[in-house]
Amino acid sequence: MDFNKIVKKMFKKWWKVLFKNDIYEIIDPEKKSKYQNKIDKIVYRLKSEWVIINLKAWVYIVPDMEDQKLNKIDLIEKYYVKLLKKYISFYVSNSYYIWGTKALEIHNKNYSIPEKIFIINRNLNKKIKFWDYEIIFKTISWKIDNKKMNLYSRFSKFITKKIIENLEFKVSNLELSLLESAIISDNINWFDISLINKTIKKYWKVLDKEIFYEIGKYKYIMAFNRLKELSKNIDKNLYLVFLDIIKKNWGLFIGEWLRWI
Repeated sequence: MDFNKIVKKMFKKWWKVLFKNDIYEIIDPEKKSKYQNKIDKIVYRLKSEWVIINLKAWVYIVPDMEDQKLNKIDLIEKYYVKLLKKYISFYVSNSYYIWGTKALEIHNKNYSIPEKIFIINRNLNKKIKFWDYEIIFKTISWKIDNKKMNLYSRFSKFITKKIIENLEFKVSNLELSLLESAIISDNINWFDISLINKTIKKYWKVLDKEIFYEIGKYKYIMAFNRLKELSKNIDKNLYLVFLDIIKKNWGLFIGEWLRWI
């Protein structure tokens, strides 16, 4: 285990986020347990010589010179997109999409870092926290005849791909993210009316009504009701589409949209 050779290997990973297993793979590709103590010492030395910087327990970056001047919060913000991509790839691979208000912000070209970002996937419910930021992996389901139906496979049809900092992310499409953004739940106790209004005004001519009808078979009654009211003064036809979806799937439900708008 020549330290200089290890450093050269690490520098090939410059500006990347690495997990514990990545570090071990570089130091000891054969994964021999008898080297464990030596590996831990090498990791400690790599940190002490600024070859790697620890962002949280067993999460590292291979920094550039400027990174050594940054505090932990600024480092996390600088590497947030790479961190996000790394966690998504590690836990759910390619079976996911970014959900809710952040997805709608991305459609509006707002790539700011949210306090919470929701990652819909098939099986995993898990929260990952670093400083004030959370990545929340969650499943999505619907009850029919007292049985839970996992909706990932149905809703994963309504996704699009976006490039953020040269990395590709899967995001709920415009129609689905509009509905998701109008939801209030245990994890979300508000919704951004101005963002939803802005999006409807900007995109009402290109929204795919058939997608709304398909989603309406399963979920989001309150969200449809809120979008119905918000679209009333923007596009009458869109308003009537939302009203029709509500009537077809939930009868004459009117809802409590005034409580939140």
